[in-house]
Amino acid sequence: MTNKQTEANKRWQEKNKARAKYLSDRSRARSFIKKAATLEDLSEFSGLIKKRSIEFKNS
Repeated sequence: MTNKQTEANKRWQEKNKARAKYLSDRSRARSFIKKAATLEDLSEFSGLIKKRSIEFKNS
């Protein structure tokens, strides 16, 4: 990546901290699920996802 592009990326991240954090968190979660999660982890996540979906539907 060029120096100008790196600087532009840094500026974007500073300007959009909440969005950058969201994207980073989402990426880490996907990576963990794909590469490291155990069956027990996946079962727990499934329950959390169901609860979160219900919260969205009720709001």
